[in-house]
Parts: sequence; C-alpha cells; structure tokens
Amino acid sequence: MVAGKLIVSEKESPNGLLLVITDANILGKSFEEGKLQLDLSKEFYKGIERNKEWIKKMSQKAQYFHLTGKEAIALGVEFGLVKVDKILYIKKVPHAQVVIGG
Repeated sequence: MVAGKLIVSEKESPNGLLLVITDANILGKSFEEGKLQLDLSKEFYKGIERNKEWIKKMSQKAQYFHLTGKEAIALGVEFGLVKVDKILYIKKVPHAQVVIGG
C-alpha cells in the first residue's frame, strides 16, 4: 500500500500523455551509479501532489509512465504497469519507464 506522498507531472506529447510519478521524499535529489544517473532536481520531475485514486484514474488515459522511488514503483506494480524484472536501481532508488501499447 502506498503511504508516502507522490508528486505527479503530466506532459502531453503528440504520441499521448506521459505521467511522471516521483516519491516526494527524493524530489530535488540526484543519484549516480556508474554511468547511470537520476537527477530529480530537473524541471521534468516537478509537479503537484496527487493521491492514489487520481493516479489510477489518469493511468488509464496515459500511454507513457516515468516512475521513480519506492512508493511510485509500488503503485506501478500494483496497477500492473511495471514488471518487477524491469525495474532499474540507481543507488538503491528504483526507477522504471513504461510504454503502454505500441
């Protein structure tokens, strides 16, 4: 069950809606491991706090998902968007990108 706060940014593209879902407690931080980097201070990650119900409703409209953090990934798994074997970890921070369809 998701307990932490989630920050969501909605981005419209010619190919559909992208939802960027990030755990609030890691927003603004940067993580590096080898050649991999997550820079959560970038404008791309900035959004507004949303609840699970709103995210579930919007997830049915979105074609792309960018999920970062334990809570965001847990929600993605719960909603059937993220396969556990496709989760990338950078400094123990889970991250996944999902394309629906296509």
